[in-house]
Amino acid sequence: MRETPDETRELQALLDASLSRSTSHLRSIITAERTLTADQLTQVLTGMCTLSLSTVTAKGEPRISGVDGHFLHGMWYFGTDPGAAKARHLAARPAASVAHLRGEDLGVFTHGTVEILNPRGGEPHAAWPEFLAHVKDFYGDHAFDWENAVVYYRLRPHWMAAYAPDFAKLVEG
Repeated sequence: MRETPDETRELQALLDASLSRSTSHLRSIITAERTLTADQLTQVLTGMCTLSLSTVTAKGEPRISGVDGHFLHGMWYFGTDPGAAKARHLAARPAASVAHLRGEDLGVFTHGTVEILNPRGGEPHAAWPEFLAHVKDFYGDHAFDWENAVVYYRLRPHWMAAYAPDFAKLVEG
């Protein structure tokens, strides 16, 4: 949990606003009893979380793939090879959606816009040094050529919902 109190409040406001403007069908599934607060969400989304990442081709066709996700400061961070199709999609069309699922116990769904943290030949994003330290700590200092082998993104969410019927089950160790 790296969220500041302000970031936690912003995340809670996003979760509340997202559900309030969702369809009645979704609200019938993700009820107050089957969701998580921002505090609970940051307790659950630690370490690496496998994400299903959805991008769109130039023809408007959806594509989905898996990425390693890290939830920090109330946002998803993930990376890919700079030559991957998803990297080309995101460079041209930065809107993206991700889902993190743990069976029937947890579903976190997020829509937003990506920001590149370590652009090739460009100025790194202000969030890059902290995130770089995080991934080096997680994967090991020499796991990748951090400047060239992987392009990292932060998904700035405009919609997020979390489904969890039993929070206690998620935090039992």
